[in-house]
Amino acid sequence: MTTQLPVTPFAESASAERLERAAAALTAHGFAVEILDDAAAARTRVFDLIPEGASVFTGASETLRLSGIDADINGGSRYQAVKPLVLAIDRATGADEIRRLLASPDVVVGSVAAVTETGSLVAASGSGSQLPAYAGGAGRAIWVVGAQKVVPDLETALRRVEEHCLPLESVRTQEVHGWPSAVNRVLVLNGEPRPGRATVLLLREAIGF
Repeated sequence: MTTQLPVTPFAESASAERLERAAAALTAHGFAVEILDDAAAARTRVFDLIPEGASVFTGASETLRLSGIDADINGGSRYQAVKPLVLAIDRATGADEIRRLLASPDVVVGSVAAVTETGSLVAASGSGSQLPAYAGGAGRAIWVVGAQKVVPDLETALRRVEEHCLPLESVRTQEVHGWPSAVNRVLVLNGEPRPGRATVLLLREAIGF
């Protein structure tokens, strides 16, 4: 039986004006930003942005799963997908190898919990496995972000993590793994100092948490 997911104000899509405001602020902070219509457009654009043969790590993300991007990367042969490699390694004896593979791929693809209209990205994690690559370990970073994740400021972004994302993710992990999630680590990206490294694909539709 599927648990009914709670609905909160943080599930509402941002207006076109708010998307443009967030995009302008992110651009001013060094991120490359593209506003796309929907997840299908993002799926095509991710394919264009990643060179064939690159090592690619996909962070755990409902956005990537629902859009098909996760399956494209991890189920195909175009890239050196990191996640299948990691899943095949014994966690007791290969912990160091797993850590290195996750921390420094050529490209990391994922999403974030919130984007602020002041130009910051906020990612939250229970394990923290994707955060080193997000923060700078990956050669390139691509984030696919639904319109409902745009919030006015950092304070509201952190509220969104606790009040909206955590309950939804806990429902998912309880059903899949048998335990609730936790916000053990939070990464705030206020700017990108390496030109061309980080791309935000900001969607006009809501998708994911």
